[in-house]
Amino acid sequence: MVEKLRLMAVHAHPDDESSKGAATMARYVAEGHEVMVVTCTGGEAGSILNPKLADRADVLENMGEVRRAEMARAAEILGIQHRWLGFVDSGLPEGDPLPPLPEGCFALTPLEESVPPLVKVIREFRPHVIVTYDENGGYPHPDHIRCHEVSVAAWDAAGDPDMYPEAGEPWQPLKLYYSHGFSRAKLLAFHEAMIARGEESPYAEWLAGWDADKPDVIERVTTRVECADYFPVRDEALKAHATQIDPDSRWFAVPLEMQREVWPTEEYELARSLVDSTLPEDDLFAGVREKVTA
Repeated sequence: MVEKLRLMAVHAHPDDESSKGAATMARYVAEGHEVMVVTCTGGEAGSILNPKLADRADVLENMGEVRRAEMARAAEILGIQHRWLGFVDSGLPEGDPLPPLPEGCFALTPLEESVPPLVKVIREFRPHVIVTYDENGGYPHPDHIRCHEVSVAAWDAAGDPDMYPEAGEPWQPLKLYYSHGFSRAKLLAFHEAMIARGEESPYAEWLAGWDADKPDVIERVTTRVECADYFPVRDEALKAHATQIDPDSRWFAVPLEMQREVWPTEEYELARSLVDSTLPEDDLFAGVREKVTA
């Protein structure tokens, strides 16, 4: 009998959960564990990134409502629980100089306002493991960086009875991870596999523009979770976010059988741990299983 464990993933926008660690979550759900995704914002400031919906003015005018429905469908596909924190999408500022962020958005919300709601959800769900972004946000979107800051602060506060007592009984998660989905090593592996197969690589331009002096995030990875059997579930969850994902895009250019062979894992960095585990790991619950079942 497998002891039921609990995993929480904290993300900035709807669709982030499906592009970052979705196969891992689907695996743990299939193994009988509880998984919850917490989405900090509603994605209201998002654009329509799927050209097949580009002329749908009704969708753009109701982006928040549409993305809530997309998130519900993705959660159903993944078999996860889901909570909204209720903050407003900051958007991705563009231009030189960058324009100011909109007043009241998530990235500008003080931590003393944005941390307690997440602490409350942590204390209610009582996760053993939390996954979020690193200090760079995975990429420098202001909401992703703020998601990191809020998640780390909430991980620290959730077990402290003196912090936010109104948020419920203290609960101390045992491990905190950063998700690392987009490494140069991974893209290069797929690129070379596609070329060897005599097919056009969808990553040639991306790799050509990669800053060779920038360290590859793969060097920070401590944990690789085998989850290739759940890549089809991940892809269906991604497609549920129809406004954000073009089903004919490079997200789906590498055949699933090649993905299983070339790169069958999803990658994480162990950032905090209150249990003993040996690095490198192949399980987000490594060390937790032993402590919980002891």
